[in-house]
Amino acid sequence: MAGAVLLEVKGSLAFVTLSHPGKFNAMSRAMWRELRAAFERLQKAGDLRCVLVRGEGGHFCAGGDISEYAGFRFEEAALRDFHERDVWGGLQAMLDCDVPMVAQIDGNCMGAGLEIASCCDIRIAGDSAKFGAPIAKLGFPMAPREAALVLRAAGELTAREMLLSAAVLDAAEMKRRGFLNQVLPADEAGAAAMACMERCVALAPGAARLNKQALRALIQAGSEQAVTDLAASAYRYAASPEHREGVTAFTEKRQPRFDGRAAESMTTDSLSHEKP
Repeated sequence: MAGAVLLEVKGSLAFVTLSHPGKFNAMSRAMWRELRAAFERLQKAGDLRCVLVRGEGGHFCAGGDISEYAGFRFEEAALRDFHERDVWGGLQAMLDCDVPMVAQIDGNCMGAGLEIASCCDIRIAGDSAKFGAPIAKLGFPMAPREAALVLRAAGELTAREMLLSAAVLDAAEMKRRGFLNQVLPADEAGAAAMACMERCVALAPGAARLNKQALRALIQAGSEQAVTDLAASAYRYAASPEHREGVTAFTEKRQPRFDGRAAESMTTDSLSHEKP
């Protein structure tokens, strides 16, 4: 199964559910496209007051569907298309949505899940939730736009710890670091998220949309060009041995063998493209 992003609208409330049974709701390419379609639809619905984003089966989202990666990740143009069109298309649609969004986070919230949660306005988690972006184990970095998103939402020290040491942090620690609004016992997170939605619904919807537009403009000021510049060369690592080894090792259920030569080559190549 490729998984699905389920959208349900009940009056002034919308529910977006990440569903990928057996894979802790890992995001497939099809799911990224469905996420974009769902939020583009929600943005056009003038009568909505609040959106709940959640995962199915006790988990939020465990990352990307790695079983698909060998089909496109090792060629630069295909890799760029995946991140810039599929992944960022879904995340940008969330960021562009003027309706208040509440994330209900249970279980695994890794990689893609962390990025999706970062797009939400209010984040409520069960105390068993786990957060991280251990993609260095797979031999590749986080794409520039996605890294900028996580950096803004989680903070510099947390982003560095997750990306450079593959740290996995619990919900209590993520609340201390300012990423989460509330942490509750796992069986109470859903009710707390619904209560938060009800508070949002009771407020002026026009003011909420204007607040989101203003906050978005303030956050984006001065940062967009830097990300665009990085994205131009960010996917040159696609065919590198390190990248291929990381993904292959995961699918073969073994530890990756990184000898460092690929990393040296990637660094040299990136430096050769710098302006004098």
